[in-house]
Amino acid sequence: MKNLFKIFSLLMAILFVIAAYVQWNDPDASLWYFIYGIAALASIMFFMGRLSFVVAIILGILYISGTVVLWPEKWEGVSIGAGDIVNIERARESLGMLITGLVMLIYAVQKRLSS
Repeated sequence: MKNLFKIFSLLMAILFVIAAYVQWNDPDASLWYFIYGIAALASIMFFMGRLSFVVAIILGILYISGTVVLWPEKWEGVSIGAGDIVNIERARESLGMLITGLVMLIYAVQKRLSS
């Protein structure tokens, strides 16, 4: 089971780096580089066994909080052309934060169960 979580964290680190990379044309790209860069770093630290439970919980709470802050006023999906582009962009950003927050909470639970 431990190896499964190590593989998962390595996969998530790669996905977070890709998520950061695709932000290159976003108006606030540097913010998203930071957000996904921290998640990639946390994933690598988890892979190496160096991510603490407390840090994982704090990151999880911060990312979930970001989800709430970024949630669009009106949900119109995530597909371009399905509605107002501002709502769609906020929906995409909030879902990215939600996924990242859930991953951090998975790390925290795994750390707690393995200690």
